[in-house]
Amino acid sequence: MFGQVFLAGSRIPLVRRAVSGVPLTRKVVDRFVAGETVQDAVEAVRRLTGAGLAVTIDHLGEETRDAAAAAHTAEAYVTLLGALRELDLGDRAEASVKLSAVGQALGADGDKIALENARKICEAAYAAGADVTLDMEDHTTVDSTLGILRALRADFPATGVAIQAYLFRSEADCRDLAHEGSRVRLVKGAYAEPASVAHRDRNEVDKAYVRCLRILMAGRGYPMVATHDDRLISITETLADRFGRSLGEYEYQMLYGIRTDKQQALAGAGHTMRVYVPYGDDWYGYFMRRLAERPANVAFFLRALGGK
Repeated sequence: MFGQVFLAGSRIPLVRRAVSGVPLTRKVVDRFVAGETVQDAVEAVRRLTGAGLAVTIDHLGEETRDAAAAAHTAEAYVTLLGALRELDLGDRAEASVKLSAVGQALGADGDKIALENARKICEAAYAAGADVTLDMEDHTTVDSTLGILRALRADFPATGVAIQAYLFRSEADCRDLAHEGSRVRLVKGAYAEPASVAHRDRNEVDKAYVRCLRILMAGRGYPMVATHDDRLISITETLADRFGRSLGEYEYQMLYGIRTDKQQALAGAGHTMRVYVPYGDDWYGYFMRRLAERPANVAFFLRALGGK
């Protein structure tokens, strides 16, 4: 119930102003967001990679309604990737990009604008020895995102994409994407989707995740298993053994600030453990989805507001 409330609140301007205006909200945001500047992001990257972790970095923002703002977001990524180039991390660092932040939502020309901006980001990533993964947003954007992915892969074949297991269509999408060289981040899904297109029951979402995971692990691509769930991690290991995958032929991903002990344990066991590192001042939508995902996050938020 709390999850649906927070997901609904993520799109209500009045709730946004109320939550953003509470000073103690910042205390909670700092748990999930690395900071607001490139320097903050780079410092987080230094710390995490120094501890043996890989990173994927998201410049926060979504649903941009202005072409200039979309171009500005793309330039922010170029600047970030320039800073990462100096660290010489190669594929231990990558960029995560929401296409709605770089123009996808801009009407009839949205896909064209998003593709142009995403191409600039991919060029900067290539120069830094890094990759780019396209985040997936609500179900209305899936076909557009996969179309832009195909266009980018013509020149940047390592471009990855996130697939949300709770969508009914995702098993078919995973089959299409489970080919040689294809990088796919599998997530459960964190948008308030209608029952006509997505599983709503938590157990059904977990089952859908396992079905998608089995497809990816059986395929010839590179699965990026984004989960904090010990059961799903155990299932991943079972499937890796079943399909003959060794360390380095798949990876785990977790969110910044969540289960840091488990992140270190997986990295210590030889797995590629990649941390999703968000930064920037447009943190609200991301923050609300993190609260919606886990009751423990809501409890943490309420304790902070209570000064405990």
